[in-house]
Amino acid sequence: MSERGAFRGRGGGRGGDRGGRGGGRGGAQAGGAGGQTERPKKENILDLSKYMDKQITVKFSGGREDDDGNIRYRKLGLIVARGTLLVVISPVDGSEEIPNPFIQEEE
Repeated sequence: MSERGAFRGRGGGRGGDRGGRGGGRGGAQAGGAGGQTERPKKENILDLSKYMDKQITVKFSGGREDDDGNIRYRKLGLIVARGTLLVVISPVDGSEEIPNPFIQEEE
């Protein structure tokens, strides 16, 4: 009975070369020679610095839009949104809503 754990991928061998479940936490099997892998720094997709201290309109996929802000908001004015949900980020200054020029009028 004392060897039973080893047969199930637990205990002594910690998974070994059998495949299966188990294994240690990192070490040589985790693919790191010392644990220090050098990755390139993640770059921002959008340069949001040009929108600092300005009012913006944010349009999300699905037609939702937030142009007048929330009633409840943080004092810093921060928002967390997934990048896949954002469609348009535009400043409020210099933009106006126009009628759709592609709507065909019925005659």
